[in-house]
Amino acid sequence: MANPLRSEVFQLYRNLLYLGREYPKGGDYFRDRLRTAFAKNKSVQDPEKIKEMIARGEYVARELEALYYLRKYRAMKQRYEDT
Repeated sequence: MANPLRSEVFQLYRNLLYLGREYPKGGDYFRDRLRTAFAKNKSVQDPEKIKEMIARGEYVARELEALYYLRKYRAMKQRYEDT
């Protein structure tokens, strides 16, 4: 029987992979770390533990989005600031 949370985990992985393309240390660095993190936890079977990990992953995704918005804001501010 397939785990019903599998699709959520897969979607989270794809979302993080997409967000990691613009990571400050590079997309390859982020992808390697992401792959390692998911591979380390692939044997977890407890649904509650999986939900906790999904919540942590979604938190990381929100933090990455905030990082990118902040970087974009700073770039726009530099371009249009009167100096």
